[in-house]
Amino acid sequence: MHHWPYTKGLHDLGNGIYAYLQPDGSWGLSNAGLITDGGRALLVDTLFDLPLTREMLETMRQATPAARSIEVLVNTHSNGDHYFGNQLVEGAEIVSSLACAEEMKEAPPGMLASLQKMAPEMGEVGTYFTHCFGAFKFDDITPTLPTKTFEKRLDLKVGRKDVQLLEVGPAHTRGDVIVYVPEDRTLFAGDMLFIGGTPIMWAGPVANWIGACDLMLAMDLERIVPGHGPVTDKEGVRAIKGYFEYLAAEVRRRYDAGMTADEAVADIDPGPYASWGDRERIVINVHVLYRELRAESAPLNPIALFEAMAKYK
Repeated sequence: MHHWPYTKGLHDLGNGIYAYLQPDGSWGLSNAGLITDGGRALLVDTLFDLPLTREMLETMRQATPAARSIEVLVNTHSNGDHYFGNQLVEGAEIVSSLACAEEMKEAPPGMLASLQKMAPEMGEVGTYFTHCFGAFKFDDITPTLPTKTFEKRLDLKVGRKDVQLLEVGPAHTRGDVIVYVPEDRTLFAGDMLFIGGTPIMWAGPVANWIGACDLMLAMDLERIVPGHGPVTDKEGVRAIKGYFEYLAAEVRRRYDAGMTADEAVADIDPGPYASWGDRERIVINVHVLYRELRAESAPLNPIALFEAMAKYK
């Protein structure tokens, strides 16, 4: 497995492709990408708040003139750490899957700003919420949603480069998209990949996530920029696929034995994935897997899940 440096800031991956990384990749510390050719530029995702996004955009502008006028912004999914900075990319066409655009409306930045203010009065879960999100600023964000949506696939051009947007959700969220640049054998995976950290399956089904991994493994790829963590290759994909195959099997055994989801969480040994960061996210993954096994469609209560993660941690 090739190891690219994992340091904060912009990394030139060659031939007009850039990755913007934010170690250590934990809650809210997401990655973004820039695809350029012939003076044109496409941005993959913005960051969790305006100061972070502003710093990223200025770094990109200093690195390449193409970034001074970004024509297209692709949001890979609906989590705020991949789109809350959209308002700063002025004049760009904002593209996402239709499901992503619809889901963005359900958790606007104002909701997180309110929870930040309430956190000191929320006990253990408030302390955990502050641990995850206290470093970010949400009260000055204007939600800036996609101006163009698609389903399944959208082919774009950046200069002469072909760029493929492939919808692989629902999995992490309801409308996950990966961004493939065949000429450069490069993929921007959004949160379909967490490298070195425990992934979160908010939506499922797990088969879709495993299927997305199989799709990535079948591609001609040299390097992959994950949503969180260092730049990787297909070994990173195999690790995430292995995690969900392992967890799905462990959950199935406990479900068949009559355990509750909370009992399963307490009973499952993370095994080979114990060293990954944010292990408490297993709480969300197990509850979503139980919902799937019960053939339920009602959304889970995020506050209750954060309370359970706080206790697990």
